[in-house]
Amino acid sequence: MEDSSIIELYWQRQERAIQETAQKYGTFLRNLAWNILHSHDDAEECVNDTYLRAWNAIPPTRPSALKVWLGRITRNLSLDRWRKRAGGHGADILLGELDDCIPSPHGVEKTLEDQEIAGAISAFLRTLSREGRTIFLLRYWYGESILSISGSLNCSEGKVKSSLFRSRAALKKHLEKEGIAL
Repeated sequence: MEDSSIIELYWQRQERAIQETAQKYGTFLRNLAWNILHSHDDAEECVNDTYLRAWNAIPPTRPSALKVWLGRITRNLSLDRWRKRAGGHGADILLGELDDCIPSPHGVEKTLEDQEIAGAISAFLRTLSREGRTIFLLRYWYGESILSISGSLNCSEGKVKSSLFRSRAALKKHLEKEGIAL
């Protein structure tokens, strides 16, 4: 079913909207939550909370890119849940990788919400090659492991690690050039 049809079901307040959303995006959302939480129960709860938030937000919201919009909700819910529980299984490592290139008086997640920095990062991502941008986003937005990224892109783990290292260094230089204090 097309996204516009799913959104229309939400607007009509038909519960089938959630079923269609789950059918089309459930696997994507569970994988996203799992990459952050490493817990099937927690991931499933975040996905269910995503459906509830979508139900409560549509209407009045009419997302232009439903997958991205749902992914953002799931990611934020997963990060919130990760912050609340002890440990974090690797999300701390994932976010820690960016500590050297993103200013962080209140934590990476809080800083990324800042419009100026988000705009600078978006501009930076547009300077990367398609492959470099894909690797960066798979790692730092979707929380995928280096092994998973190398498998999906048919390249070595070393290539992924090198690309991420170079991208972080370039991001740091880009932010400094933009006058963002690190």
